[in-house]
Amino acid sequence: MDICKIQENASKCSVNTMECFMVLSTRAQKISIATLCGLFGTLCVFENSLVLYLIFSSPRTRRKPSYLFISSLALADTLASIIFVCSFVNFHVFNETVFSKEMFLLQLGGVNTTFSASLSSLLLTALDRYISISRPSEYKLLMTRRRAWIALGVLWVTCATVASLPLLGWNCCTLNTTCSELFPFVDDNYLSSWICFIVVLLGCIVYAYTHVLWRAHQHVAYMEKNQAAQGGKQNTRMRMDVMLAKTLVMVLTVLVLCWSPVLVLMIYSVFARLSNHLRKVFAFCSTLCLLNSMVNPIIYALRSKELYSSLRMVFSRFRRQPKVPEESPEAESTHKSSVIET
Repeated sequence: MDICKIQENASKCSVNTMECFMVLSTRAQKISIATLCGLFGTLCVFENSLVLYLIFSSPRTRRKPSYLFISSLALADTLASIIFVCSFVNFHVFNETVFSKEMFLLQLGGVNTTFSASLSSLLLTALDRYISISRPSEYKLLMTRRRAWIALGVLWVTCATVASLPLLGWNCCTLNTTCSELFPFVDDNYLSSWICFIVVLLGCIVYAYTHVLWRAHQHVAYMEKNQAAQGGKQNTRMRMDVMLAKTLVMVLTVLVLCWSPVLVLMIYSVFARLSNHLRKVFAFCSTLCLLNSMVNPIIYALRSKELYSSLRMVFSRFRRQPKVPEESPEAESTHKSSVIET
């Protein structure tokens, strides 16, 4: 590995030197990575596929912009888990180097696109909650299905464009510039730009979530002060805002905990040389991004009343139990909560 560190940039562009980036040296490390990727990846695909089914199987949820953003997040996490697990295990566990530079950059672009789209979908979800709490009377006028689809289109095109730049020529082989110590063929300047892109996304998410939490705190104080004077419907809406704010805070906490180690090591690699130990740590920390994609649908299933109600109906079908009639109190309660949540 020490020989790999002192090679010139030109030699680093050889396909044979991809072995320098295969930092897992023991069988135990490879088994650990394969187990983590297999476990997280399988659960991630199952959970996010279930979320997509629950959203699009109900005419009520698939028409709402907020659930369109959640479905975009679930789709991005599903694709990310499939592409990441296949490429990551193939590279670090089976040490495959038969593919070309272009094929490797294509796989890396797929991973970057899906993970970037996942974060961007979280940002749209945060902005959706931001508008619904800061301007509730204008929410339905501002956040229409057409605007939601346009936002999702811009999101995916932007993420795909940014992720495909190394394949299109912004790599250290074409430009003969400094290569990254973490990713083969990747230019350090591109890695710095991608890190800035992700940090901006995280910053916007943090700002939006902080505002939502602050407004939720105001609602709680308002309820405590005017509980006797307010009607039940208003109090129910405020309780829904508080619950949604707590859900977003949970998502934000998991997001920061899972992405911080990877981003810190990426930033450190731009300014200093990484030891073999730190590169192994980076390989294991990369699986935390997969863990984030696995945890998101769990939070939605537990915190969203509509998705949780739909999930219970799916389980009841498997148990051959009758459906809840639409006129029943439970169905009516679910319908009212969906209106309030929107």
